[in-house]
Amino acid sequence: MVTERSALSRLFNGLNVVVLILTMLLCLLPVWYTLSISLSDKAAAAAGSVFLWPKGFTFDSYRTIVNDSQFLRSFFISVQRVAYGSAISFFAILLMSYPLSKTSKEFRPRNVIMWLLIFVMLFNGGLVPWYLTMKSLGMINSIWGLVLGGGLPVFNVILVMNYIRNMPKELEESALIDGAGPWRILFSILLPLAMPVLATVLVFTIVYHWNEFFQGLVLMNKADHYPLQSYIRQVAVVIDPTKMDEESVKRMSNLSNQTLNAAKIFISMLPLLVIYPFLQKYFVKGITLGSVKG
Repeated sequence: MVTERSALSRLFNGLNVVVLILTMLLCLLPVWYTLSISLSDKAAAAAGSVFLWPKGFTFDSYRTIVNDSQFLRSFFISVQRVAYGSAISFFAILLMSYPLSKTSKEFRPRNVIMWLLIFVMLFNGGLVPWYLTMKSLGMINSIWGLVLGGGLPVFNVILVMNYIRNMPKELEESALIDGAGPWRILFSILLPLAMPVLATVLVFTIVYHWNEFFQGLVLMNKADHYPLQSYIRQVAVVIDPTKMDEESVKRMSNLSNQTLNAAKIFISMLPLLVIYPFLQKYFVKGITLGSVKG
């Protein structure tokens, strides 16, 4: 009987390993395929003959994107946007979530504010009113337009609020008895315990600020102010051969929109692929505990 259970256990573990390996390969395959396309020449990409290995191996796609002074400028703008936007959103989410985690008896406007947050999460004023508001605030051609243009992520507020509400009330009561105020309770007790959900919303915020490109196209009148995603999109869509030197024209002859788009996608993924492993261990726990209870 014990031997039979051991055999079934080994079989079950073996099947789990096989399924996990297949799942891992399914996740890695699109990334590898994109890289292979970006490193292939125009003919191979157009023919659709590239799969697991580049054909006509070339770095021309990346040279076309990177060999431009504006690339580094746009990259730095995106880094600034992620740093400022994540810090501001993180602080605002934390300060809003803590009072909303209280009951309506402890924080009387709580229900009204929650209904307003749900409403603005589902509806917005539209693109034109948003643009006119940003223009009236002087945020055209400004990094602060990119940082503040998305507003407060209400979904992230709800995640953090529910996570804090699920914490034992005795923690806060003990701190109050010891003389701690709201600020001390928030930053010394609740903040360290809420690291899983805070890491989760940090991932969401970083991904949003890094991948978003439309606001850059709308709010920036000059290409010099574009964030990286807006700049790469313009490179892939609009290419003026009359402004290229002989070497660039020769390199463009080996390119297609397919290879450029693949290079654009791969460059966009790299920073997130580097950051995500450090925050992944918090991700599942944070989003689960922060969303199941209202």
